[in-house]
Amino acid sequence: MEMAEKLRGKGVISGIAMGKIMLAGQNLDGYLINYKPLDKEGEKKKAKEALDAVAETLRKSIEKLQAQEMLEQAAIMEAHRMMVQDPALSDNIFSKVEVSGNAPDAVLKAAEEQAQIFEQMEDEYFAARAVDLRDVGKRIAKYILGVPEPELGEGAVILCGQEIEPSVIAGLPTDKIAGVILGAGSTTAHAVIIAKARAIPTIVGVGEGIAKIGDGDDVIIDGETGDILIRPSDEDRAGYNEKLKKQEELKAHYAALKDLPAVTTDGVRVELMANIGSHMDVDNAKTYGCEGVGLFRSEFVFMGRQDIPNEEDQFKAYKEAVEKCDGNLCVIRTMDIGGDKPLPYLNIPPEDNPFLGYRAVRISLKRKDLFMPQLKAILRAGVFGKAAIMVPMVINVSEFLRVKDLVAEAKVELAHEGKKYSDNVQVGIMVETPAAAVMTPVLAKYVDFFSIGTNDLVQYTLAVDRGNSNIAYLYNHFNPAVLRLIKLTIESARENNIWAGMCGEMASDPYAAVLLMGMGISELSMSAPSIPRVKEKLRAVSSIKAKDILADVMKMEDGDEIKAYLHKVLEPVK
Repeated sequence: MEMAEKLRGKGVISGIAMGKIMLAGQNLDGYLINYKPLDKEGEKKKAKEALDAVAETLRKSIEKLQAQEMLEQAAIMEAHRMMVQDPALSDNIFSKVEVSGNAPDAVLKAAEEQAQIFEQMEDEYFAARAVDLRDVGKRIAKYILGVPEPELGEGAVILCGQEIEPSVIAGLPTDKIAGVILGAGSTTAHAVIIAKARAIPTIVGVGEGIAKIGDGDDVIIDGETGDILIRPSDEDRAGYNEKLKKQEELKAHYAALKDLPAVTTDGVRVELMANIGSHMDVDNAKTYGCEGVGLFRSEFVFMGRQDIPNEEDQFKAYKEAVEKCDGNLCVIRTMDIGGDKPLPYLNIPPEDNPFLGYRAVRISLKRKDLFMPQLKAILRAGVFGKAAIMVPMVINVSEFLRVKDLVAEAKVELAHEGKKYSDNVQVGIMVETPAAAVMTPVLAKYVDFFSIGTNDLVQYTLAVDRGNSNIAYLYNHFNPAVLRLIKLTIESARENNIWAGMCGEMASDPYAAVLLMGMGISELSMSAPSIPRVKEKLRAVSSIKAKDILADVMKMEDGDEIKAYLHKVLEPVK
């Protein structure tokens, strides 16, 4: 019996998928070789017609996505439409036609030039936009060349390519895509964002091994482990069919927990909320049983644009999210952008150490033109439910007091403008630096809540870059130094009668959740699919046992020892 070819990438969207491969990202070389150009004026006219036609196709696609409430995908396609209509791109295309006399070749070269500018940026989000520019260039060139769209057969396919154009995934019905395989490694690529919104099992970072996968090959992928089986045997299929069955059983088990509270066996309750990137994510989060939003990353409202979003644009996005929370809290984080996540229209110069630089609240306090519209939009959205303002990267009392002054000023402006706003919007901070954690006994007198951002808190406390594979073994949220800062934060909140939550990755760790509950945390916010696992763990333990475990853990001296101990005493529920 022939053995299946095995590859491994990075699983980014869990789930098992079985199906035939459809190679995405068509190679246009054959079409380009056979292309017969007209004179230069004729080629310019073709390019202009293609730009207009692709912009119109995208406009219709955006309207269709908006009608289906696929607003995040619509926003991505809107960013593509803006790229197509960017005068810098069209000017570059026409100047290249003047030299080469070949419209499709000029389009691809102009798009590639702009893509390379994005690719040189250190920030992963913006480097990933290079894929979008190449997608846009390819769409325009395909229109000129008359390339037909790929045809789908009866069943669902597994899309595969080094880079897959976001428009390909957005343009196909969800029931036609079983899975996605990407050779490139970006987890922030728009193709991945769209796949996540549709819960399509996805693997990235396969690298050169992707060349082993052929069009029409039978493939099995595991979006959790990153495993890919090419031309699987009957035995492989049987094994994965069994896994698929268990996956469905687990899904049904978690679905039964959806409407149950995260309450311990002796009645202590922890609210489980969702981290979202746009208002569209709330509906998906509710299917996992979230009790509101603990982190709305407002950066998405600012990205993929040529200019600062105005108050009205922001108000619409926040209002949608607040309304969808059905009276539960929606915590909106003010713009967390800076040297590590630059925006072209902010003109922030590059920095040697962006994580320690001009970012987040430091920008907001210097740029009222950015901050005031956002504060006013959140206050207005609060009328439609229960909203809160969360300020990132605060390290001292004076920063927070200046924020409070600006919130008061925003209310005065709204009153003068005759716009309704909520006077019950809580204002709190993310605790994500050792400075903030150490000062929580003082900060607690001024803020309405704390939300612990462990991704940065661990990084800053341990001086460990979480993206550096050489020192990844040191990055551990169970490190005693980190646990002491978290415990101090929660205690400071309780002593001052405010609530403390957590919105970093640690919140989605079921074993950590028990420890945090023992410390007295009020709320945990995480990516929605993690909610059932955390809920299950909390419902299986008593608060007394959690406090006993905490007492043992706080005597330990090593993060790995703590992790092993927690896994030993909190065996998974069978």
